[in-house]
Amino acid sequence: MISVDEALARIVSAFSETESEFIPLEKASGRVLGEQVRARLDQPPAAISAMDGYAVRSADVSLPQATLRVIGTAPAGHPFTGVVRAGEAVRIFTGGVVPDGADAIVIQENATRNGDEVRFSGPAIAGKHIRRAALDFARNDILAEKGRKLRARDLALLAAGDVASVCVRKPPVVAFAATGDELSLPGQARRAGGIVASSGYALASMIETWGARPRDLGILSDTIEAFRDLPENARDADIIVTMGGASVGDHDLVREALAPKGFELDFWKIAMRPGKPLIFGKLITTPFLGLPGNPVSSLVCAILFLKPAIKTMLGERQKDAIRAARLLAQMPANDSRQDYLRARLEFRDGSWWAEPFSIQDSSMQRLFVSADALIARAPYAPAAAIGDFVEILPLDEI
Repeated sequence: MISVDEALARIVSAFSETESEFIPLEKASGRVLGEQVRARLDQPPAAISAMDGYAVRSADVSLPQATLRVIGTAPAGHPFTGVVRAGEAVRIFTGGVVPDGADAIVIQENATRNGDEVRFSGPAIAGKHIRRAALDFARNDILAEKGRKLRARDLALLAAGDVASVCVRKPPVVAFAATGDELSLPGQARRAGGIVASSGYALASMIETWGARPRDLGILSDTIEAFRDLPENARDADIIVTMGGASVGDHDLVREALAPKGFELDFWKIAMRPGKPLIFGKLITTPFLGLPGNPVSSLVCAILFLKPAIKTMLGERQKDAIRAARLLAQMPANDSRQDYLRARLEFRDGSWWAEPFSIQDSSMQRLFVSADALIARAPYAPAAAIGDFVEILPLDEI
């Protein structure tokens, strides 16, 4: 058996970034940038009033009760084209361009208008209530780096920078299939001793969430003939994933069926729980990942190994998702395998606390749905007491 870290390193090293394409900004939500994006203009492009009021020369309103002559208006989108000179003011509105010659805004609450004259109740301060040109960003400033997954806020920023289209990575295609004679789809008749194939629904959703395109190849029976069509059915996929058929001896079925088609095994079995039986190799040039059949084992392995593979293909900058929490229950010393325990989380006294479920059977999906995080325990980790810190892998955003 190899360690989780070694398995992850070997899997990730098998992938390279997908090709890039340009798409309209309005279609870019959730996509990963293939190159950095720079602003095409200053924002704001000119000095802008932050308030409704009057644009003045601060030197003219240095004392209370100063009175100036109003020479024009500057609504948003309609700049005043003249120059503010000594003794003059321009009526201005929020978002209006500050006219040449003015260096301050007096808010309308501090002004009294009488025809073409306006009197101010207090002095003006140079720069007050003015958003200077390029306050937010300047032309050619980097607005988003290569490898960033675009969110709603990013789209607004790029639009403000006059960016209409962006270069993004093409979503990798993940072809996946469940394996096993005992499996049937929901709503179908089940044979004696059969079970419903469920993991594929979660796997497809995960793949989409991570930025790839799932391709469901259905259920493969436990026969060599069923596997022989796999290369053709997944010929343009970036990775092939199977669920099941990775238990002791079962990997021989994969190799026997696919070896004539060009399958090469990299490794089999990882020192982890759940998820010990995991196959990784290549089918001709396409990476092949064989996940365990038990639902929880399959999905935990997908989180730990398939997700980083997809992120690598997308060139997405990855953040360390491991965090810390304090234990709400004692835990015994760990054995030789890296453990991932389903746990619930709660926030109290300024800290996150984790309580592992008393049952960790890898077939129990209801507990997996109830879990907020996985507690990650290294091989041979010592016993842990209530209040001790442990590493957690959040299953959803905390």
